[in-house]
Amino acid sequence: MGVGQRRRYGAGSWFIGALTLLISLDVSAWERVRDSAPERYTVVEGDTLWRIAGRFLHAPWQWPDLCQVNPAIRNPHLIYPGDVLTLGDCQGAPCLSLSRGQRVVTLSPKMRAVPRREAIAPIDANIIRPFLRDHRIVEGDPAADAMAYVVAGNQGRLISGAGDSLYVRGQVPRQADVGIYRPADTYTAGDGTALGTELIKIGEARYLRAEEDITQLRVNSANQEIRNNDLVLPLEPPRLDNDMVPRAPRNALSGALIGVPGGVRFIGRLQVVTIDLGTLDGVQAGHVFQIAQQGKVINDPRSQAPLTLPSEAAGTLMVFSPYDRVSYALVMEASRVLEVGDLVRTPPR
Repeated sequence: MGVGQRRRYGAGSWFIGALTLLISLDVSAWERVRDSAPERYTVVEGDTLWRIAGRFLHAPWQWPDLCQVNPAIRNPHLIYPGDVLTLGDCQGAPCLSLSRGQRVVTLSPKMRAVPRREAIAPIDANIIRPFLRDHRIVEGDPAADAMAYVVAGNQGRLISGAGDSLYVRGQVPRQADVGIYRPADTYTAGDGTALGTELIKIGEARYLRAEEDITQLRVNSANQEIRNNDLVLPLEPPRLDNDMVPRAPRNALSGALIGVPGGVRFIGRLQVVTIDLGTLDGVQAGHVFQIAQQGKVINDPRSQAPLTLPSEAAGTLMVFSPYDRVSYALVMEASRVLEVGDLVRTPPR
């Protein structure tokens, strides 16, 4: 096998995980590999799993299907800046070796603090983290459920801000910071079934004291005016996992793009969207879906009966925060302008 063939066929196995990774590929798998795939690549700060996979594969989420992992590796999904991926030929089959980047430490009588290396993220954390900090989904009707809510500001004020104290009715965690939220969009299925309500965080507060079911809080921060009836909930733990792996769902799933936080009508690359598939459907963080747009309705030239053309692929998205019935996802690719109502489905293999 020549160098050109090694360049083309070896890159599809960019998956890391051992000092040497062997891959058994068929012709169809080789066709997934980019002709421009490099023979050697050094991971740098700011890389993402998606970006590295995209250097080698036409469809970055397909790389787990192409790899056989060395079982001796503790966590084959983690890649660190400084790691070197080298493409080679292993008994006629393409293979990719991984060399861990080593940090050199000069010995001396003094103790040296070596910063802990952070694994690269699956997608750009700078886009996702601010969103995760300020958005969440809850089931049911927040106004009807037993969620704690603001009843008054200090001295009966209707509006509160940072530094103010306020009063909340309901169960509030003691000795802990809490989030103050306001309902935004309510998501429903096509048959009208409630899927969840989106909450926007408008501030954070700290517990001061409680008497019966009334709790007094002090507002630590607020990016909007806090009003009566705003909700008070424990802060969610971070939901973005660097160990998340871009991959297609195992099952054939189909749903729809049902919302864009912020009320944007038209959607493009690197925008956050909401889909009507969640953990109850088997969706996990890292799952990639194809976005498709409904085909146009035309009149059959012979019968004149309405005829719907097949749907057309329009982009891809990756789930980063799944809830029970809905999920937040990031649009990774868009070949045309996307809209609420577009189809989402498991991508073809």
